[in-house]
Amino acid sequence: MSRLRYYQVAKKPPLIAVVDDDPFVRKALERLLRAAGLSVEAFASGVELLASADHHEPDCVVLDLHMPDVSGFEVQSRLARAHSGVPVVVITGHDTPESRTRALGGGAKSYLTKPVDDEALLKAIHTAMVR
Repeated sequence: MSRLRYYQVAKKPPLIAVVDDDPFVRKALERLLRAAGLSVEAFASGVELLASADHHEPDCVVLDLHMPDVSGFEVQSRLARAHSGVPVVVITGHDTPESRTRALGGGAKSYLTKPVDDEALLKAIHTAMVR
């Protein structure tokens, strides 16, 4: 299935929140997810996402780990406390065994390294939402 268009038949596509401080990565992910038939909200920081999550809850969060101000780990922890049902797919350009263990131990459904493979990310999001 090209670009894993799982969501074509849904009346309302799932809402994916993309959180990454790199504007180029954020825009590329936003385009990819929209092309796959998903609704997307992009955030430049974890603070922006957390403020938004008080008003509505995304179906999945794609979360960069290393951001200024509030780290992805802290965002993940706060989401788990306030919105325990929201699946998180972690992406990082700074892969370490410790980061992987911490992210997955904190409840992330997937852990992917940058540059993220398009198909792997779409599959990870789909899998996270159907678990």
